[in-house]
Amino acid sequence: MKLANLAWHSLWARRSSALLTVMTIALSVALLLGVEQLRLQTKQSFASTVSGTDLIVGARSGQTQLLLYSIFHIGNATNNISWSSYQDIAAQRNVKWTIPIALGDSHRGYRVVGTNSDFFEYYRYGRREPLSFAQGNGFETTFEAVLGAEVARSLGYELGQEIVVAHGVAEISFNVHDQHPFEVVGILAPTGTPVDRSVMVGLDAIEAIHMPVQPDGYTAEQLEPKSITAFLMGMNSRVQVFTQQRAINNYRAEPLLAILPGVALQELWGVLGMAEQALLAVSVCVVLTGLLSMLAALLASLKERRREMAILRSVGARPYQIFLLLVLESLLLSVAGVILGALLQYALLAALQPFLLNQMGLYLTLGGLSNSQWQMLLAVVMVGTFSGMIPAWRAYRYSLNDGMSIRV
Repeated sequence: MKLANLAWHSLWARRSSALLTVMTIALSVALLLGVEQLRLQTKQSFASTVSGTDLIVGARSGQTQLLLYSIFHIGNATNNISWSSYQDIAAQRNVKWTIPIALGDSHRGYRVVGTNSDFFEYYRYGRREPLSFAQGNGFETTFEAVLGAEVARSLGYELGQEIVVAHGVAEISFNVHDQHPFEVVGILAPTGTPVDRSVMVGLDAIEAIHMPVQPDGYTAEQLEPKSITAFLMGMNSRVQVFTQQRAINNYRAEPLLAILPGVALQELWGVLGMAEQALLAVSVCVVLTGLLSMLAALLASLKERRREMAILRSVGARPYQIFLLLVLESLLLSVAGVILGALLQYALLAALQPFLLNQMGLYLTLGGLSNSQWQMLLAVVMVGTFSGMIPAWRAYRYSLNDGMSIRV
């Protein structure tokens, strides 16, 4: 305890340089933890977006592209699916349910999703959790809309409010369908998925807003969709999934692609794996740079502290105690840097939450550290402590006479 107290007071006497060293370590640790947290949360967020869906069907393209635009609303479809093809596949005996999706419009930067009541009945996220309404209910007539939780929260919308949608997905659009306003009839409970950032309307509404206003209303034939962007599918038996996938991929009426959500996610992580590893390697290098700066500071201060070491030796300090003193100092600096870095990481993630949510649709939860993050912190402390052994060994070798012979 006396040695630890002495190490603390020694650092306090050099608090300016010690504080700079701690800040350097803290910033590098915050970057390391932040990158790992973003990596883990991104995977968790993507994996929990859709569950219980056997197949996702869209126009023929790449399976990663289909997954991104149909589920995560990132990017756009290369082509649409004809309504007749959708009806033909949905009516097959081994198909239990389908959820049609029509994209291409937006409301103040939020995606408008054209669908039907099956979306609220069959869509699952997380661990097969169903959608639930925080307020109101699903749409029943043509010009009614259901809002995701984030849309309602960020725009301050309530039930009964009128909204208009625009063509395209830009936040500012010059092609606004203001001749067909929608009434908000439902607000979904938060899900932590892109559903929170979506405005759901009926497929008939998507057709209506792209037609001139008719005072006498629209006929059912006029409001029948001509095409959709994609659809989700659930099978009566999981055994039938691969057979159905092959049949859709060989569909003769038009070129279609059916993908397994889990397989597509694995392909996506394979594409992003190199970038993840590169970013993690850069973070590790930054941490090592911070620890090297601590080592440089300790080595630079040794020459100035040779008299201090000599005085300690003269009052009975053993050589190994001098060694332990410097090791303890590096341990204290490392621990302080790690603690401050962890706190700084939470502060940075809390500040970035709104930006990541609005711009990327990524939901961050500020929970406890993961096992991998604890291992990273332990590794930083151990490497920092071991790096302190280099100046400690040099101090150990200084003799009493060498220290007392220094002129000041």
